[in-house]
Amino acid sequence: MAVSIRFEHITKCFGELKVVDDIDLTIEPGELFFLLGPSGCGKTTLLRCIAGFYEPESGRILIGDRDVTRLPPEERNTGMVFQSYALWPHMSVEENVAFGLELRKTPKAEIVERVKEALAAVKMTDRAHYKPNQLSGGQQQRVALARALVIRPQCLLLDEPLSNLDAKLRLEMRGEIRRICKQFGLTAVYVTHDQKEALSIADRIAVLEKGKIQQCGDPREIYKRPHNRFVAHFIGETNFIDGKVLKNDAHELVIETSAGVITSALLPHEPTEVGEVVSLSIRPEVIHLGHTTPPDERNVFDVEVHDTVYLGEMAQHEITVLPGGDGGASLKLNAFDMNPEIVARDDDVQRAKMWIRADDIVVLKH
Repeated sequence: MAVSIRFEHITKCFGELKVVDDIDLTIEPGELFFLLGPSGCGKTTLLRCIAGFYEPESGRILIGDRDVTRLPPEERNTGMVFQSYALWPHMSVEENVAFGLELRKTPKAEIVERVKEALAAVKMTDRAHYKPNQLSGGQQQRVALARALVIRPQCLLLDEPLSNLDAKLRLEMRGEIRRICKQFGLTAVYVTHDQKEALSIADRIAVLEKGKIQQCGDPREIYKRPHNRFVAHFIGETNFIDGKVLKNDAHELVIETSAGVITSALLPHEPTEVGEVVSLSIRPEVIHLGHTTPPDERNVFDVEVHDTVYLGEMAQHEITVLPGGDGGASLKLNAFDMNPEIVARDDDVQRAKMWIRADDIVVLKH
C-alpha cells in the first residue's frame, strides 16, 4: 500500500553551511515526485534524509504516519537506487537481487519467488545468472531497480539513476521507471538535475535552489507558469525582457519594454502595481514567425532574422525586434515547421513579422 512522505520544517547543515533550509512538503501516496535543481541545491541531501543516511538538525520526516526522523536506514523500509548501480561484482544478477532479503532472514522459498517476480518486472529474467560485468549500463540499472523492489519497500528513492547512461538508454529507462513505480503502486522520490527527465515522467516536481523550494507543481504548471526568474531560467529555455507596467486590471497587463508595448493575459503569481518594473518570460517555441495570421492586433512586431540553425525537429532563429540598436530586443525563436522563406545564414538578414499570444507571456517579479 502506497504511503505519503511528509517533511515538516526540515533543516540540514554541514558545519555552518545550511544545505536544506526549512523544507515543508507533502508527497502524496503513489506519487512519482521529483526533486529538481542544480548541483548543490540540496536535493540529494533531502533524499538521504528520507533514507536515514543523514539526520536533520531540526524538523520531522514522516513516512505514512510513522516518524522516521531518528530511525536508522534499515528500519525505514525504503528502497534506494543509486547513480553508480552499486552491484556486487562477484555475485550473479539473482544473487544481487536476493541479497537484501537474505539480510532480512526471509525464508529461502519466498526469496526465490520474490526474486523471480522482481526480475520479471524489470525484464531481466533471462539474465538471472549473468555477472554485472556481462551487462550493459541499462541492464545494470534494471538489476539495481529489481534489488530495490524485491524488499517491497514503502517508498522508492532514486538518486540520479540515469545519469551514467547514454541518451538513447536514458529515454528508454525513463518510461520503464514510471511503468514500474505505477505497477507496484510505489511512492517514489526521484532526484535529478535533468529538466527533460523530470518533465517527461513526474507527477509533481519541486524545484530547489540554495536549500529552498522555489516552486512545486505538476510538470505543465512548472513549465508554463514559473513563479520566478530562477524557475523560468532553469526549466527549459526562455527569453527575458524587462519592462514597466502601464496597465493592470483583472484580465491583462500591459508592459512597456525595449521591444515595444507587450500585453500579457497571464496574471502574475504575485500582485504587481502600475509603474513597477517586471520581467517577461517568453519561451522560444511560443513566438510565431512568418505568414501565419495573428489572433488579434496585440504583440505583433516587425523583426530582423539574423541567424538560423537547423536542429532536425526544429529551426532556431536569432531575431531582433525592430527598431534595432538600443531600441530593440534580441530573442531566440524555435520554429517546429521549417519555413524555407525565412532562413538567415552567415551575413544574411531577413525581415519578417513576429507575434506572440497574450496568454503565452509570463510576468515575473523583477
